Amino acid sequence: MTRNQRSTAKPQRNILTAVAIILMLFAFTTNPAAKAEKSADEQFAQCVQELGDELQEAGFSPSLVDKTLADVERRERIVELDRSQPETLQHFSEYLDNRVTEQRIERGRLIYDVYADLLWKIHDDFGISPRYLVALWGMETHYGAYFGQVPIVDAIVTLSCDERRPQFFRGELADIIALLEKGKLQTDQLYGSWAGAMGHTQFMPSTMRAHAIDYDGSGSIDLRDSVPDALASAANFLNEIGWRSGERWGREVSLSDNFEFQHLGLNEKLTVNEWSELGIRRADGSYLPDSEIEASLLLPMGRNGPAFLVYENFRKILRWNPSQSFALAVGYLADLIDGAPELRSQNPDSDQLLDFEQMRAVQQMLNELGHDAGNPDGLLGPKTRRATRSFQQENGIPADGFPDRDIYERLREETGEA
Repeated sequence: MTRNQRSTAKPQRNILTAVAIILMLFAFTTNPAAKAEKSADEQFAQCVQELGDELQEAGFSPSLVDKTLADVERRERIVELDRSQPETLQHFSEYLDNRVTEQRIERGRLIYDVYADLLWKIHDDFGISPRYLVALWGMETHYGAYFGQVPIVDAIVTLSCDERRPQFFRGELADIIALLEKGKLQTDQLYGSWAGAMGHTQFMPSTMRAHAIDYDGSGSIDLRDSVPDALASAANFLNEIGWRSGERWGREVSLSDNFEFQHLGLNEKLTVNEWSELGIRRADGSYLPDSEIEASLLLPMGRNGPAFLVYENFRKILRWNPSQSFALAVGYLADLIDGAPELRSQNPDSDQLLDFEQMRAVQQMLNELGHDAGNPDGLLGPKTRRATRSFQQENGIPADGFPDRDIYERLREETGEA
């Protein structure tokens, strides 16, 4: 290459480089994903600043607030988990099989024996039967086998800056700062579930702040490394929300062949004696105890599945976790740990159970016929059960509130979908 050729090639390369840079910049500025990512980062940084300002205005130490929020990161996966919808419908039988396993039962019995002295001391102080504490512990973290490794501040700040439940999580963030400020929580303890729960019994910061106690006499509360603190805090929580010492959570029952399903669900309460008059019996067919305690009848899988009478303590477990399946599983696991027999009832035939898309279709058809099932989300919740009962009552079908294959086909006929 001659000198003149080299001199002309260099400007040409510079021009090509400049054009490439311009094209890259143009692609970036016109790329919606790049703009959205930048916007999300900017919005998150602004939200963190606002959170810091709010916390300082609430009277928290500016230096502690700044230190706590200094390295916070937005975690997209947490937002995805918070908004996720299941792609399959998990029926109660599947939920129970996945959680009340033989391993969890046997380990629960071992844990009961190992910690017997501690558990009965807690019982004497708070009135909570050991089997319920062990069952809750087992359901939450498999007896301390897994706490979760998500940075709690990242999780709660991410959800505080999301549009779905910001006020709830902003309150949880304030509780974290308060716990740190009072020395009841240490920075090396700030790891847990994606939603911000911590320790053996997965307390949210607000629950920890309101109910956690130092039970081992260490001078601080440690729900992660102190089993006494974790279990006593759980007992204190249940006691303070009104747990009835000496009473059961509920029991499996059987229905008479001509049971009319007049009273069903948590909103309906009758005394045990009144349920006896309506044909409810123990699972083995014997009479219920003579009692004026109020109870509700739950049929998580309809009249062809297990039936439960649940008492006031069941509602306290719902205060821990509002899922009826969770609360039933806790009560059942507690009974099994204590030596009770397995459920006597059978589950409905598998070909009668609906999948996720069929359940969503049921909800859409119920809405179309004027029975309010809410948003068709494929989930079997209280609103869908009420709408199903309404349709069953209107059509002279036993009103157990459980949409099965027969209900699905009947709805298709009624709406002309068949």
